[in-house]
Amino acid sequence: MTMYGGDEVSAIVIDVGSYSCKAGYAGDDTPKSVFTSLVGSIEQTEDTDEAKPEKEADSTPDPKNGSKPMDVDKAKTKRKYFVGQELEFRRDHMELIPPMKDGIVTDWDVVDNIWNHAFRRRLLINPEEHPMLIAEPSTNSGQQREKAAELMFEKYKVPALFLAKNAVLTSFASGRATSLVVDSGGGSTVISAVHDGYVLQKSVATSPIGGEFLTDCMMKSLESKGVVIRPRYSFKKKEVSPGDYKVVDLDFPNTTDSYRLYCMRAIASDIKESVCRVPDTPFDEVAYANVPTTSYELPDGQTIEVGADRFKIPDILFNPYLSQTIPGVEGFGDSTSIRGLPRMVLDSVNRCDVDIRKELLSSILLSGGSSSILQLKERLEKEVMEESPQNARVKVLASGNSIERRFSVWIGGSILASLGSFQQMWFSKAEYEEHGVSYIQRKCP
Repeated sequence: MTMYGGDEVSAIVIDVGSYSCKAGYAGDDTPKSVFTSLVGSIEQTEDTDEAKPEKEADSTPDPKNGSKPMDVDKAKTKRKYFVGQELEFRRDHMELIPPMKDGIVTDWDVVDNIWNHAFRRRLLINPEEHPMLIAEPSTNSGQQREKAAELMFEKYKVPALFLAKNAVLTSFASGRATSLVVDSGGGSTVISAVHDGYVLQKSVATSPIGGEFLTDCMMKSLESKGVVIRPRYSFKKKEVSPGDYKVVDLDFPNTTDSYRLYCMRAIASDIKESVCRVPDTPFDEVAYANVPTTSYELPDGQTIEVGADRFKIPDILFNPYLSQTIPGVEGFGDSTSIRGLPRMVLDSVNRCDVDIRKELLSSILLSGGSSSILQLKERLEKEVMEESPQNARVKVLASGNSIERRFSVWIGGSILASLGSFQQMWFSKAEYEEHGVSYIQRKCP
């Protein structure tokens, strides 16, 4: 068995989440590169360049009948992809495609582009020379894992590969082998019990409420109060007289809805991160009606005051039904499965063996971007404590550093892949060629 690692070559750790992609070298303390997971795509038809503008023009006006003219053959349609910083520029007809929904990859083309961008454009490495540690959701299916392994070995020709579960990596990042991981990311919140470095599959609980959902609630709530969030590309500031600026609207009729929304979300997300904090007790419209407001200046210069929403939006994590009181927020499909954080934590613990419940409750780990909301840790600890058995010690642990919370999965991967004792765990190219792709299930439990 050949050994990888050593000083000559360091492994690459890559974690593609629903919101951002983190990539870097094993052994580093933070990822070298972090960029959004959304990928822009423009459909291009294989015609002469002169005919292109008309083709694009007639392919947009009517979104009802499938938005693309029917005569364009699938074989002819080619997509041009834009990843990472290329999304900062507005382009006509650029649609934004997310790689995953509810933590499961829905578009492998997009993931492929993200990986490619991370290796070639960001880390500037040749994937054929580095073993890869890929973080995957705890809910990942065997089929998904095989697809990832196949892409890595066949397309990128990596020398070795390992797929590690998000929750396990978070647990390692905090130096524990057993813990209950509460991972609240962009697209969803996943709670999983980790015991001795393995995820207990029966304990995994998921909820579609993550940072993006909270951002949407924030946006709809502001819109219902008459606030207009103008995307960054839709105006420019013009100096009328020295020091005095006038905002001039710019009109780009061919901007897609998905791009407009992406730009507005970026602003709403910043508002959320700047002013929100979890209330100490469950949110109540009456009690919070005359809470002091916080002001926030939007990119176009208007200042808004955020009052009760500062507490209401984050409280949706604890009480999902609050979101239904905001005009324009869609209801949940089957609302029975949607629970608040404390309920999910307890359900997850109760699905585990009696012997380890105490240990899990005493090390609840917070990870993911949405776990950085102020006061989340204190409130979660308080509510779980109220509900759990008398003699249980409830402790919610979270790194005080929000960078570490956000990247805990990546950091765990970086620690794991640089351990000497881990080097025999890699699923090597030779094994892949000998046993086939299904062997990944045995190598990476």
